[in-house]
Amino acid sequence: MPHPLAKRPRPSNFPVMSNSSQLVRDETTARAGFWQKARKTLGQVPFTEDAVAAFYCATDSATPLPIRATLFGALAYFVMPFDIIPDIFLGLGFTDDAAILVTAFTAARMHITQVHREQARAWLLKEQAARQV
Repeated sequence: MPHPLAKRPRPSNFPVMSNSSQLVRDETTARAGFWQKARKTLGQVPFTEDAVAAFYCATDSATPLPIRATLFGALAYFVMPFDIIPDIFLGLGFTDDAAILVTAFTAARMHITQVHREQARAWLLKEQAARQV
């Protein structure tokens, strides 16, 4: 019998993924649609480079699992065409995506490395060059 004055265990205040199936769904969604969405939004949204760097960070095995889960969740939201504010509304459509992504970028800022940013810039330069041809 536990001591009557002992504290009862309670859930942590730190948000932890309840199961790995959500991570798998988010990762699958992000991997399947990210590059197409990044190409489509290139030059239309100011956070494309950050989103690409976040993708590289999320797919980096050195990134801690909670950070990967956060980034894949935000990237999956970005990829989905129908969300709180559908992306078809010019000017407003990406504001909810931006809010979600900025929150994830902030949580992951210590893990999005210079290497991830260089990979993102290289991808952006390659895509911009391909558009000019």
